[in-house]
Amino acid sequence: MEAGEEPLLLAELKPGRPHQFDWKSSCETWSVAFSPDGSWFAWSQGHCIVKLIPWPLEEQFIPKGFEAKSRSSKNETKGRGSPKEKTLDCGQIVWGLAFSPWPSPPSRKLWARHHPQVPDVSCLILATGLNDGQIKIWEVQTGLLLLNLSGHQDVVRDLSFTPSGSLILVSASRDKTLRIWDLNKHGKQIQVLSGHLQWVYCCSISPDCSMLCSAAGEKSVFLWSMRSYTLIRKLEGHQSSVVSCDFSPDSALLVTASYDTNVIMWDPYTGERLRSLRHTQVDPGMDDSDVHISSLRSVCFSPEGLYLATVADDRLLRIWALELKTPIAFAPMTNGLCCTFFPHGGVIATGTRDGHVQFWTAPRVLSSLKHLCRKALRSFLTTYQVLALPIPKKMKEFLTYRTF
Repeated sequence: MEAGEEPLLLAELKPGRPHQFDWKSSCETWSVAFSPDGSWFAWSQGHCIVKLIPWPLEEQFIPKGFEAKSRSSKNETKGRGSPKEKTLDCGQIVWGLAFSPWPSPPSRKLWARHHPQVPDVSCLILATGLNDGQIKIWEVQTGLLLLNLSGHQDVVRDLSFTPSGSLILVSASRDKTLRIWDLNKHGKQIQVLSGHLQWVYCCSISPDCSMLCSAAGEKSVFLWSMRSYTLIRKLEGHQSSVVSCDFSPDSALLVTASYDTNVIMWDPYTGERLRSLRHTQVDPGMDDSDVHISSLRSVCFSPEGLYLATVADDRLLRIWALELKTPIAFAPMTNGLCCTFFPHGGVIATGTRDGHVQFWTAPRVLSSLKHLCRKALRSFLTTYQVLALPIPKKMKEFLTYRTF
């Protein structure tokens, strides 16, 4: 889609008819994820099942002209030698999903030493966070279960790998803790981060691997150092529970989404609140006095860092341009729970309470040279380092996202 156009529904995946499941099972799609290289899509489709789907979707499901199309997820056979869809039976309700980056060469050697039975040690990994506090680690290419990580005492709600490829995994749980695991050391638990007083809903690691953000059922957000695993600061500003957070691709911005209907954009280095994006009612027939109708469920940055996507309880997917205070586009979606951008742009995936996944067109833009320079510089310069540069004030304001 061009900037300003409404998102079009490209495809919708629905679970096949469920078997008789026990009372513990539920149908929600709590998490969706693309692998960092864009070759796989993972979908917690409810009833303890995760579907691993090769990307792009088969062409017959996305007709020319981007007409909306739906299908039931079945094990389709692809061409000889190409990846095939896989079904992972996790045995428990699946709440969190995270793909690893491709392991770096030293990681591969360590992984091979600990897992001589694994045929391909340069493997892509999927972590699944379960209802009973377990984390299961799977090899994507084969669907093989590699590890079981135990330690959490309640639901593992979210998972995040360090983007550097070091195979460090962070988990967030309803037991009010975050835990750090080293998959190079056979999944050894290396740290427990305590301090939250409520269930931890979300964890996000900055792309430069220096910071970890965690959001719990509290009004404040915690920022931790990924080097020392200590608390850097609490970000205060929301009026209700914060449920989702994400860093910009250059680590210079942090966005948090709350039940208070607001997304707040922060400078994570200074703790400064840069902007608030309020989710107001679009349908005049809806009662604006019921604040819970616009409660936020999920927020995420686009891969080039110029857009945000949000999912709220008012049955809308919104797309925001970084420098505007109102959404540039809306799409109707019922019972939305989560959203994520395709890593190469152009597509947003959303998950619903019904166990469905929808794929929408997202803005495709050519980043300006100014933004590309800012993104490159901010990938290795903190806000304080930028402010110390001998450059004009306006340039500092642009580099620190103070121009809007």
